[in-house]
Amino acid sequence: MDLEKIAKEKLFYSPESIFNCISKEAKDFLSEHTSCKSYKKGEMVFLENTKPCGLISLSDGKVKIFKEGYGRREQIVRLSRPCGFIGYRALFAGENYHASAVALEESVACTIEKSALFYVMKNDPNLTFAILKSLATELGVSNDRTVNLTQKHVRGRLAEALIYLIDTYGFDEDGVTLNAQFSRDNIASLCNMTTSNAIRTLSTFAEEGVIELDGRSIKVLNMKSLQTISKIG
Repeated sequence: MDLEKIAKEKLFYSPESIFNCISKEAKDFLSEHTSCKSYKKGEMVFLENTKPCGLISLSDGKVKIFKEGYGRREQIVRLSRPCGFIGYRALFAGENYHASAVALEESVACTIEKSALFYVMKNDPNLTFAILKSLATELGVSNDRTVNLTQKHVRGRLAEALIYLIDTYGFDEDGVTLNAQFSRDNIASLCNMTTSNAIRTLSTFAEEGVIELDGRSIKVLNMKSLQTISKIG
């Protein structure tokens, strides 16, 4: 089975697919109007100020959505996992992308043509409401993160970022190792702090027995303490 066929099977027919609310005929129609592409680590999925041509869904891998601020300082806006949508706000708003997306590891993304997607949405309210629910959920997470990044201190922001990574990617089979290896720069960007502060705070968490560091791998040894630090802020 080729890469595109596998990706489409996951997008439209897997148990966790948002498209399970529509008929097989509608799924087949969307599949025919979907293209899939593989991306190497560091390759751009889309660029800020470009126009979306469809709805992008991640089939495999990890992607970060980010904006560059003053001095080209990067701020991670959101992370995407398989079966998650990226760039959807600009598509539905009829605007250019307000951020960029880049693959954090080898990834596969599928793009559903805009006209085909809108045709099915207009004819099947189940899909429209499912997508609305997904967008509303993402908006809630985004609002919470905005508050956390502006009101919490360094320790609270880093703890919140680690919990966000856990919620997004989960753990490896051992149940303690985060299923995502992020550079210290990316972790700093995720919680709006300098890289040196991120390194220092991670080391402090390790000294306190909250986490264990092994290169880019992070083991969470005390989830309750991590949640408490995040809550206290």
